[in-house]
Formats: sequence, C-alpha cells, structure tokens
Amino acid sequence: MIERRDFSSWISGLPTEPGHYPGRALGLPRSGPGSIARPGRRVIALCVDWAACLLISSAFFHGDSLVTLGIFAVEQILLVGTVGYGLGHRLMGLKVIRLGGGAAGFSAAVLRTVLLCFVIPAVVFDVDQRGLHDKAAKTVLVRM
Repeated sequence: MIERRDFSSWISGLPTEPGHYPGRALGLPRSGPGSIARPGRRVIALCVDWAACLLISSAFFHGDSLVTLGIFAVEQILLVGTVGYGLGHRLMGLKVIRLGGGAAGFSAAVLRTVLLCFVIPAVVFDVDQRGLHDKAAKTVLVRM
C-alpha cells in the first residue's frame, strides 16, 4: 500500500534525530574550525569569487558571460585543487577538504567545479549541508 504524504510532510526537510547538527554524521565538530561552512558564508564567498571573475572578464573580454563562467571554473579548479580554497573561500575563512581530512586534490576540484558550474547541484543539499557537487567529489566545505 502506498502511504499518502501531504505537502507539509516533505517541505520541512529530512527528519533528524535529537542533537543533530550539520556535519555530525561526518564526524565534524558543531562549530569552530573544522565545522561545516554555513550557507551565509558560502553565498558571500561565491559572490566574492564571481565578482573577481566578472572584473577580469569585463577588463579583457567585454564581460562575456561564458568567459566569466570559464574564468570562475579555472579559478576554482586551480585554487581548490592546489591550496583548498578559492579567493572567496579564503576571505570567508573556508576550505574544501576530502571526507576524512586532507586536501581536496585536483581530480576532486575538477569534478566539484564542473558540477558547481551547473548551479543545481550546489543548491540541492542534504541534512549535513553538503551540495550534490561536494557529495559527488567526496569533499566538504569547512571553516578554517
């Protein structure tokens, strides 16, 4: 038999047990260094990165939107793949790491960035506030 679910049963999100916080299932602390980066910091970091890429695109390529996206992708792949953070991440005190710790690495940065450029994987996230792009790349964005 199919169970009926009304609108309010799924709009509130996934059920969580008492004491749950983003990152608990991943073994991360509730707050402070190493904790899951919250949405506000993520959005600001993304805006900083996009603004920097738009400035470069405007200065050299007349602000072409595909060029801006390409510059953003190159920035994310190179910086996240080497040092673990883009310009916006660094300014907001965030870092991309592999699950279990350690640097994200180049291959994870490529996969994460390609999916991030499609936008949807970044805005669909789980109870640990990891977007589909991070889940696919087996990475997590944490506070430094």
